[in-house]
Amino acid sequence: MILNVGIIGTGMAFAKLHLPAYQELSDKYAIRALCDLDIEKAKKWAGILGLTEKDTYKDFREMVQREDIDVFDIMVPIELNFPVTEEVARSIANSGRGIISEKPTADNLRDADAHRMLPQKYNVPIMIAENYRYSEENNIIRDMVREKKVGDIVYFIYHRALDFPQEMRQDAFPAREWRQYPDYHGGAFLDSGVHDLAAMRHIFGAVEKVHALGKKTDDKFTPYAAINVNMLFQSEIPGQYSFYCTGKEVQAPLIGFRIFGTQGMIYLEDNNCGTINVAYNNGSREEVPYQPQRGFYNELLNYYNAFFNKEPLFVTPEMAFGDTKMALDIVESLKTGKVMPVDREMQPA
Repeated sequence: MILNVGIIGTGMAFAKLHLPAYQELSDKYAIRALCDLDIEKAKKWAGILGLTEKDTYKDFREMVQREDIDVFDIMVPIELNFPVTEEVARSIANSGRGIISEKPTADNLRDADAHRMLPQKYNVPIMIAENYRYSEENNIIRDMVREKKVGDIVYFIYHRALDFPQEMRQDAFPAREWRQYPDYHGGAFLDSGVHDLAAMRHIFGAVEKVHALGKKTDDKFTPYAAINVNMLFQSEIPGQYSFYCTGKEVQAPLIGFRIFGTQGMIYLEDNNCGTINVAYNNGSREEVPYQPQRGFYNELLNYYNAFFNKEPLFVTPEMAFGDTKMALDIVESLKTGKVMPVDREMQPA
């Protein structure tokens, strides 16, 4: 059976990330409607995809009235993630239709907490499209950690470098004005760093506390040129995460993601490198291949199977709340200098 999809937001995330996955899964999904505040953009994509102008909308509230749409895929700026998702959920409550929503789920803790309650409040299945939790490399590394491939984990180092100023001038995500002048806390860190946090939480589990320090900048796209975070997971694994978004990492190989165990080290240079390196204390080495950028395909496949009750949704608003909260806790630690507890039970807003 084909699921009919309504797209809300036809920007770069749709064009470069979701659309190729939908096309690869054409035996399971069919895009039937497009919505964008820039209606000409929606019409352009309608022509490319073989839809008519009647299938394009400027206001998503009109599109959600279509009963032939099974799932609404929402790709909007961060500050709109919660209000748009809530509006759609309210409109399709108890209908059997569902939502795919982006991350972070909100730009503040109150809305993030409210977002995680939406599936229960409106009886609507919602998947958060956190592709790092669906990526092959992160699933392989998680299994390595669980199976103690390098023994008991002692600590880790994770470094992300993002040359935002350079990519602003390219056909890349930082070229979008809403990212250059963000209307949300944390700027580039909340937008990009939340992926790294999701990956670490996927691999190591719940987080006890974080403490962050940063180098301030006058750049509009970020309040901090660099961020350094000390983390302690509830599994008693400590680690350091650094986020540098105002230049490129010039050393080779990259610092990347290094996990140190009692019997060796797991090393991922970059998410796109295609190889996970394992170095053992006895001097032997192993290279584990993976296919990069499969998170988008895997998340849509998971949603399809969950829609027909073949498997559970792997990334729910409840799970993504933890990722968002951790990012916001780091932003708060940057501002106040405080050590922030992360995975503690909260009362619903």
